[in-house]
Amino acid sequence: QVQLVESGGGLVQPGGSLRLSCAASGSFFSINAMGWYRQAPGKQRELVARITSGGSTNYADSVKGRFTISRDNAKNTVDLQMNSLKPEDTAVYYCNAAVESSSGSYYFEVWGQGTLVTVSS
Repeated sequence: QVQLVESGGGLVQPGGSLRLSCAASGSFFSINAMGWYRQAPGKQRELVARITSGGSTNYADSVKGRFTISRDNAKNTVDLQMNSLKPEDTAVYYCNAAVESSSGSYYFEVWGQGTLVTVSS
């Protein structure tokens, strides 16, 4: 099976930068896509950015131009570089992966435990 572990969250001032990292480990055939989601208190979890195995990316409109997602297929890691952070970016950020099983018979979604990002002066 697969485990996702996030790191890099913390407290940062508005306008600052932070980089989140996510590492996948376990037994699987491949990872089709990886992404970052976030959830603020009282709000629904939303997609922040995602990237396919081929390098195609998409971003939420609210983070375009500020956040950059990248992936290392060999290491099974995905990073989220967050610049020009705003207080409204405050949330728990979750790593997500669409994983193909070792048998190659099905895909399944895996979630990390989340890492807290707080943007405040």
